[in-house]
Amino acid sequence: MSLLVLGYPNISQDDLNWIQTVRTEHDELYYEVVTPHFTIVFPVLNIDRAKFVEHVKLQARGFKKIAFVLRCAVIVKDTFNEYTHVFLVPDEGYSDIVKVHDKLYSGQLASELRLDIPFIPHMGIGNAVDPHVCKKLADDLNQQAFAIEGVIETLDVVWYGGSKVNTVEQIELA
Repeated sequence: MSLLVLGYPNISQDDLNWIQTVRTEHDELYYEVVTPHFTIVFPVLNIDRAKFVEHVKLQARGFKKIAFVLRCAVIVKDTFNEYTHVFLVPDEGYSDIVKVHDKLYSGQLASELRLDIPFIPHMGIGNAVDPHVCKKLADDLNQQAFAIEGVIETLDVVWYGGSKVNTVEQIELA
């Protein structure tokens, strides 16, 4: 079991339906596991759950709700397996998500930060072993000139046991 911090977006029902339609066809890894989200803290294994939650609450103090707009799809090769991913990346809100991420990876989580992997705020929308499949999807999405506006209002501390993500605690942003 691992602990993570996710930011579930508050977006329009039409945008959520569009994202889920794309994910149904193109997200073979996570569609059944978790709803659309931004990962703020990646899986952490060796920290007590209560201490993890307290750390996130403390570090999240003072952060405001994060408004974002997604307008671009990019592809990223996974560092840990053979998959390539298609991410929706925010134009607006990018730096605010990075700042929350960086703050949460301070203190007792500092040793968990992977400095060899760049942090790209994103919402996963697809994946495949063949990177050309992901490139085609990203190109097709980018030709649609989409703009998904939303807000991250809470940080969810979740645990992931391999088949489903479950919220442990939800922390309101100011």
